[in-house]
Amino acid sequence: MEKSKKGIDLDSLLKKEWSYTTGAVLIALLATVLVLVVGKSWGVTGVFPFWGGVILEKIGVNADSWSIFNGKLSKFVFFKKFANITNVGIIIGAFIASLLAASFKIKMIKSFRQVVAAVIGGTLMGIGATLAMGCNIGGLFSGISALSLHGWVYLVFIFLGAIVGSSILKKWFM
Repeated sequence: MEKSKKGIDLDSLLKKEWSYTTGAVLIALLATVLVLVVGKSWGVTGVFPFWGGVILEKIGVNADSWSIFNGKLSKFVFFKKFANITNVGIIIGAFIASLLAASFKIKMIKSFRQVVAAVIGGTLMGIGATLAMGCNIGGLFSGISALSLHGWVYLVFIFLGAIVGSSILKKWFM
């Protein structure tokens, strides 16, 4: 085990799983700092339609004329929306964490059923986040931390959705 001069066990810190309590406390602290710095609660999915719209515009589709965008794509500036920056931070942070834990692996797709399950699951998650007007971060985490009733309702239905989704996954895809 490698220890720094102050006695911190780097293997435990970087390579071993943290407890749920440690993760929850760190996420709560980071979310609080985000609210204090930016003045808004943490959100993730609200900017994804714009990412897709920008990509569609780059390949020649006039998505800016769609009612969902209504001319907003032409005014979209990536670094002016803090959710874009936090989303990129989540991706980079997850990548760095997997490298530090020596757990980064590129895996081969085992079967076509995996692809179908991933596409269906991702599509349903996108639809659910759109209908709920937020993902588990904005709808659940930020909702509960703001003492909003919708966060608690979201919690009930996210558990029900996980039960149904797990049952479908076991029955048809495993």
